[in-house]
Amino acid sequence: MLHIVLVEPEIPSNTGNISRTCSVTGAVLHLVRPLGFSTDDRQLKRAGLDYWNLLDIRYHDSIDELWDKHSNARFFYVETSGERWYSDVKYQPGDFLVFGKETKGLSERILNHDPENIVRIPIRQGARSLNLSNAVAIVAFEAFRQIGFPDMV
Repeated sequence: MLHIVLVEPEIPSNTGNISRTCSVTGAVLHLVRPLGFSTDDRQLKRAGLDYWNLLDIRYHDSIDELWDKHSNARFFYVETSGERWYSDVKYQPGDFLVFGKETKGLSERILNHDPENIVRIPIRQGARSLNLSNAVAIVAFEAFRQIGFPDMV
């Protein structure tokens, strides 16, 4: 099992798309508050379509709460400032893949928690970033590929 963490997500359709990715892969989705939308949001529900029954979603009031609950886990922080490519990591079941809010990414405080575990997706010079739901899919599927796509056909 892998864990996808969204820290203070702002756009409901992104979170809905990520929910669907988690549903079809078996990844646990962790949402760290505050959220920029209501979980009853129509766009959120529409993006997840009929996969909500397959989703394991967990809410946390802070990143510290998440770290405390999973103090022995490995966390990887996906950020454009990372020096190591996401594909250079040897992922393991139980890893947490952490993504920041759409407008600001992850805070310096979060990045300083495990600076050796900051990774990035390579993009063209001059480009700002990928869409959050695309970034989650790219990194998650690489991690699942490495661990043998458990429980997937």
